[in-house]
Amino acid sequence: MIGYLPALTGPSSSTGIGINRGIQLAVQEINAAGGIDGRQIELVVRDTQSDPTKAVNGAAELTHSEKVSVVFGPVNSGESLAVVPLLARTNTPQLHPCWVDSLTDPKKYPMCFRNAPTNQQIGAAANRYVVDVLKRTKVAVISDTTGYGTASVNAYVPMLKVKGAEVVYQGNIDAANPDLTAEIMRMRSAGADAIMPWSVNPGFLSRIINTRGQMQWDVPIVGQTTLGSGQTRALLEKPEYWAKVYPNNFRPVCYSPDGKLADRTAAFLDRLKSAKIDLSDTLLWWVAVGYDSPYLIAEAMKNVGTEPEQVVGYLNKLKAYPGVYGDISFTSERHDGYPDEEVIMVEANSLKNGAFRLAPGYGA
Repeated sequence: MIGYLPALTGPSSSTGIGINRGIQLAVQEINAAGGIDGRQIELVVRDTQSDPTKAVNGAAELTHSEKVSVVFGPVNSGESLAVVPLLARTNTPQLHPCWVDSLTDPKKYPMCFRNAPTNQQIGAAANRYVVDVLKRTKVAVISDTTGYGTASVNAYVPMLKVKGAEVVYQGNIDAANPDLTAEIMRMRSAGADAIMPWSVNPGFLSRIINTRGQMQWDVPIVGQTTLGSGQTRALLEKPEYWAKVYPNNFRPVCYSPDGKLADRTAAFLDRLKSAKIDLSDTLLWWVAVGYDSPYLIAEAMKNVGTEPEQVVGYLNKLKAYPGVYGDISFTSERHDGYPDEEVIMVEANSLKNGAFRLAPGYGA
């Protein structure tokens, strides 16, 4: 049994909804092909509802009542910050796609692995684009008040300063705040020439984009990948407000300069279309990391069985596991598996089938 802790509901559910589509397809495929050594995968799901307390309760159920072999998730950092220590105490192998740096530590959490980038990798790509490519030097950094949002601001502001940028505005705002006009006006009054938002909440991000548009403020918005999601687009007051919005994304699931997807990604997209999986309100990378994760776990179990120490030992030696989302590698000293060079910036209004073109000036 594989435990699974997605946020399928609640304010931070955009990530979980996309990841869940990939997870479900992968489990169906694996079971249709005979499962793991003839045994079907049983996915035991507990919706965290975007709430760290509910995530902890779900993790306790999975480990104590259901006695799962491995847990995938939570899929948002705010919930994972609460769950990772709990799973470590129960000696349960864990795989998650959350970015906050402290969520993996081979010494503190030897059974926890990340098959996605860290905040340092994400922030480095975004900050490099703002400072080195767009040549912006006065930056406004804003987030919601979740664990992910506050951790991101705390990580990225010092990184910006090291690059020589001046952070003229810094704030953590409740994502439910219906009117961000005052905050955006403070940014403009402070002389900001770029806005960097960090949140997985499409409502919050769309309000930032809409307010910039209403104020007719021609300043780029650069930041969290959800800036480019179909859910964010659906909340925009005008399609043109999506111009000059540059989210993080990942090279293996984006279009090359000639407008093509990598062969592995194109084949995956064909499978999604055959399975009638909707991409209009989500991102291809969310679906892809969800799809890759059960296959990665199944690969470990096929090779070494389901005992926790054996699964962890296998993952500690994983080399370039060929996922759609990217090639994942771990060592016993490094449980962050995503390659630096695959973290890129894209153009939000180029969204097609959940994927994007590289941001202007970014390079091939």
